Amino acid sequence: MSTALPSSALPSSALPSSALPADERIAELRTEIDACDAEIIRLVQRRLSVSSEIGQLRSAAGGTRLSLSREQQVLARFQDALGPEGATLGLMLLRHGRGRL
Repeated sequence: MSTALPSSALPSSALPSSALPADERIAELRTEIDACDAEIIRLVQRRLSVSSEIGQLRSAAGGTRLSLSREQQVLARFQDALGPEGATLGLMLLRHGRGRL
């Protein structure tokens, strides 16, 4: 005699994600996206802080405000990892950290 409950009697958290109704799975995935977005925002803020400190140190040492060769390395890394739109994302981050040229 089986004592297993029918899947409809189990809480949704006990069901495999593939067994959830689409709207519940979408809600779960959106929660995951929200968590990713929060982490991305935290990392961008950290990146801006580090970039600002580098700019201050370069200026204090009599250097230029930015390094074009370094920016090209950053853009290439983003493009290699994420494709053409990755370069756009990298450029947005660079602009946000140093402003438009």
